[in-house]
Amino acid sequence: MTLQGGTRTFGVSRRSLIKAGAGAAGGLGLFGPSALPLISPRSAMAQDAPLTFWQFYAPGGQVASQTTWFEETVASWNEQNDQQVELVYVPNSDYMDGTKLPTAFAAGEGPDLFIISPGDFLRYYNGGVLQDLTPFMEQEAIDDFFPDVLANRMVDGKVYGLPMEVEPMAFYYGLRAWEEAGLTDGDIPQTWEQLLEVGQQLTNDQRFGILFDTNPGYYQNFTWYPFMWQGGAEIQNDDATSGMRDPGAVAALKFWQDAVNMGVAPRTVLGGGGWDVAPNLSTGYCAIQNVGIWAISALAENAPDFEYGIFKLPIPEGGEYTTDLGGWAFVANSQGKNPEAAAQFIVWALGTMSEDSIQRGVAWCTEAKSDMAPRQSVQEVAEQGGFAEGPLAQFAQEILPGGRAEPRVTPEVYNSISVAIQAAMLNGTDPEQAAEQAATEIEAFLATYDGAPIL
Repeated sequence: MTLQGGTRTFGVSRRSLIKAGAGAAGGLGLFGPSALPLISPRSAMAQDAPLTFWQFYAPGGQVASQTTWFEETVASWNEQNDQQVELVYVPNSDYMDGTKLPTAFAAGEGPDLFIISPGDFLRYYNGGVLQDLTPFMEQEAIDDFFPDVLANRMVDGKVYGLPMEVEPMAFYYGLRAWEEAGLTDGDIPQTWEQLLEVGQQLTNDQRFGILFDTNPGYYQNFTWYPFMWQGGAEIQNDDATSGMRDPGAVAALKFWQDAVNMGVAPRTVLGGGGWDVAPNLSTGYCAIQNVGIWAISALAENAPDFEYGIFKLPIPEGGEYTTDLGGWAFVANSQGKNPEAAAQFIVWALGTMSEDSIQRGVAWCTEAKSDMAPRQSVQEVAEQGGFAEGPLAQFAQEILPGGRAEPRVTPEVYNSISVAIQAAMLNGTDPEQAAEQAATEIEAFLATYDGAPIL
């Protein structure tokens, strides 16, 4: 137990694919002139207009250190380049599960730069709007990214997004609630059954014992996948069938359903959602929250006096530990004002072997935010400082090993899984029935799908 205080052209039209499921070193001369493609006349004419960069960090995000990192990164680029970049803040709730981004692209008005998680990669890649970053990168820099982290942003050996972080999931618990319930280090749950038992002990009239996200969307799916994997189930099997009807998936749906039915987990969450730790955990709304590594910096920023512990995800009987490794990536709009310059900005910011690029990654993962690094060079430097002790060290040593990259799926597949989670967790649907429905829908879709591979 660690106690702490303070301290991411196919058979369907571009527009329809993007719209599907919407409800739910220095500048351009960094590598020398021979290393970069010539900027097209269209791009040259666009340089007077700033490139818009949509994201949910700046200006005006919830965590000041993260806002500052984005602002300083863009300011540094703008000081060195004629092609300017302008940050456009989109609230997290609108960005992650709202319609703003896909609607903008469907209307041909998407931003020049934006960030996406692996779960939403295929929507934009299959829609034909992701710029190939490979021509702007050195092979040494491509190889510096951990292969599993970069794989979900690649198609046919080409890189279409550069991850800024790796975000494993775990459970956080409030020390005061834990002690009030008479729990000790020996009560850290190792199994799902033990987690529910501890959750019951922590539940009272003022708080819930455990919190899972209840809002439908990519994030809720992301947080549910590890429980499915622990039981041996997969979204898609090697024979093109869906593993959603397999016992491991059914058990994971029932586990979340049981937590709600027992009154241990709430039917609604506070703040921005299940990813938002301060309004839910530090206020005492729940005693344990299923959330990712980013909660370390969020608590340090928004609840610096709150004392908490962390433990890795428990497993079902006979299961095998894993967690989900998420994280956001910078991507460029291939149909934007200046896609070549947008790609160059991304590579300059996150994907060169220059000391500035590496240190920028270290600052994001250990100062602005609390994340594992997506690159070997960044992680090596980070481990000399921020990962030496405390919760980041616990994530690196205990929680990250055994983790799996967040799946990249299409909006259709994502939606079928989301509906199953919601039906079982909140609507009382039999988990086996919900799982069977999802599997049937996914298999029907896969039978005609001709986009980039689902991973």
